[in-house]
Amino acid sequence: MEPEEAAAQVDAESLLMYRIERPVFDESYIRTKLHHKKNSTNLRQRLAQHFRCSSEKAKAALFSFLPILTWLPSYPVKEYLFSDIVSGLSTGVVQLPQGLAYAMLAAVPPVYGLYSSFYPVLLYTFFGTSRHISVGTFAVISLMIGGVAVREAPDSMFYMPANGTNASFVLDEEARDARRVQVAVVLTTLVGIIQFVLGLLRFGFVAIYLTEPLVRGFTTAAAVHVVVSQLKYLLGVKTQRFSGPLSVIYSVKAVLSDITSTNVTTLILGLACLIFLYIIKDLNERFKKKLPIPIPGEIIVVIVSTGVSFGLSLSDGYSVDVVGKIPTGLLPPAAPMFSLLPNLITDSFAVSIVGFSMGISLAKIFALKHGYSVDGNQELIALGLCNFISSFFQTFTITCSMSRSLVQESTGGKTQIAGLLASLVVLLVVVAIGFVFQPLPQTALAAIIMVNLLGMFKQFRDIPALWRTSKIELAIWLVAFVASVLLGLDYGLLVAITFAILTVIYRTQSPKSAVLGHIPGSGLYYDVDEYEEAAECEGIKIFHSDSSIYFANSDLYVNALKEKTGVNPDDLQASRKAQRKQQEKSNGNHKSPVKMCAKYKEKGVTHEILSQNHIEEEQRNGQLGDQHSETDEEAVSLKSSCAISFIILDWSSISFVDSVGAKAIKQVIKEYAAVGVKVVIAGCSRSLLSELDTLQFFNEAVTPEMVFPTVHDAVLRCLHPEPRPSSAAIQ
Repeated sequence: MEPEEAAAQVDAESLLMYRIERPVFDESYIRTKLHHKKNSTNLRQRLAQHFRCSSEKAKAALFSFLPILTWLPSYPVKEYLFSDIVSGLSTGVVQLPQGLAYAMLAAVPPVYGLYSSFYPVLLYTFFGTSRHISVGTFAVISLMIGGVAVREAPDSMFYMPANGTNASFVLDEEARDARRVQVAVVLTTLVGIIQFVLGLLRFGFVAIYLTEPLVRGFTTAAAVHVVVSQLKYLLGVKTQRFSGPLSVIYSVKAVLSDITSTNVTTLILGLACLIFLYIIKDLNERFKKKLPIPIPGEIIVVIVSTGVSFGLSLSDGYSVDVVGKIPTGLLPPAAPMFSLLPNLITDSFAVSIVGFSMGISLAKIFALKHGYSVDGNQELIALGLCNFISSFFQTFTITCSMSRSLVQESTGGKTQIAGLLASLVVLLVVVAIGFVFQPLPQTALAAIIMVNLLGMFKQFRDIPALWRTSKIELAIWLVAFVASVLLGLDYGLLVAITFAILTVIYRTQSPKSAVLGHIPGSGLYYDVDEYEEAAECEGIKIFHSDSSIYFANSDLYVNALKEKTGVNPDDLQASRKAQRKQQEKSNGNHKSPVKMCAKYKEKGVTHEILSQNHIEEEQRNGQLGDQHSETDEEAVSLKSSCAISFIILDWSSISFVDSVGAKAIKQVIKEYAAVGVKVVIAGCSRSLLSELDTLQFFNEAVTPEMVFPTVHDAVLRCLHPEPRPSSAAIQ
């Protein structure tokens, strides 16, 4: 024996073999042998059991609503406390300048960014399920809020006559900022209500509609909006803030038209902060394994630029815009101005969904990395409570921040104790030393924002990767990016979600379909166009499609079936009708007793018997090959189609069929039956069969005997129409 043959024999013997012997099953037989379990409880009993209160259910509900109770009692102080303290202080140091900077994006005074960095973070410690994410201000959400605030309270509403005359007007910035704070607070209240209600209704799954390419394209566009909005602060020019469609273009145009009035001192300071922060960020990335904690570049920039601004009197001497007055202490709770609600409903839905999707995506990443689970519904409830309760203390909407979360996790944070300590760092600044940051130049905050967006701009690398892997996902990314840049974040998100849903419809309407063939020596059936070993069974066509059958694609399914199998009932009927007419015409022109043209197939050879008069006439005219070439082609096509006696519909990939799809399939079964082709169905799941029963799919024409559990069962029954003994083996 050759070595290769011996090795092949050893491999064959070592394979795990699969042998089974059973009758060929159809659905009618299965229904006689299988019985549904009887449900012993009625609806009233099930409802009573669901709403029955017990100490265990009350305890589970409490732990679910307050996740901190599940881990705080067993908190390992010696192992976790020091790491959480270091992580909390590091995160708080980063949270402080980001809170001030992102308040500018939200179009509210900087101190409100500090409020938004304290109350929600404190609340999330009790209600959140993630142990590592850092909630608080975030660039994308802040920009969306700022767009709404500017739209509802534009500068044009707050120009007042100067010195009591109408000759000139000045902008009442105090009144404008107060109004924008009211808009941001009301929007935050509504966002909190929406998120909380969605959490109670178990709508945590809504985030799946924001696919990763959509979110990444959207956040990249948001980064473009943020950078454009910060150009005027970096250059020190005074321009109007725009919102809505084409706001990016208007903002760039306004900055460029006024670029000659650039404040050189502001620009130099801003560029210095940009370069320093970029270097620090690069060093943190390169040496993250060697550094015990990341270098706090943001707080260094804040402290140094504040000192320089105060020491050189940049605000008074060089007209450098600074943060300005930061009130000491916390504001008392106040009710939002609910009269503004009607104008903010649409925006609140967009902000709530985007905020939740950002938080849950990052929470799942850290949970997978550290081996615990997060609850999407509880995350909705937690964010909803954070936003709703905090809005009474003058905060704007918060969510998870990617940069701060990475700091909190990389510095050794174990639980949300780190987040609690970070919020206390912010509280210390608010109640004690907030006035220290009043000389802080706005251009330094703009630099902090821009550098923190570098990670989002790296998402442009998705384009070549998606081009190689999925053109449809690339289209979603590009549509989300372009629509959000040009139309604004709110309309852009709506367009992106709509387009993503349309791609799903497109995929279901353009599924891959194939004719299957049998792999010898197995019960497997694969695409005959893809695999050389797949061979079609004689007289049988097996049609497979990857899509469900419903109102939007039922016609496409039927058309693909007729095209792929090459058996079209309409063409067969037309060909037979044409043949009958031709025979009648021939009978009228020729009185020969031979009136029949018979065709039969034997061992792959087709034999034709023609009338002698017909042959002689064709030979005399010399047109035997030309005159009836079209008729011969039709005859060959008809002969090929008539050789098919069975069509098997492989429904193993079909997840559902609606009433329109069921009617289409019943109709096509009748059409094929009219031309002598029997259609059977294989591979139906039990849930799909239940749906078919509900749709009253089975009747006298379509019976359960036409449905088989596997394609192999269907093939065997088509090859052997007569019932076989129950002990017959499936070969």
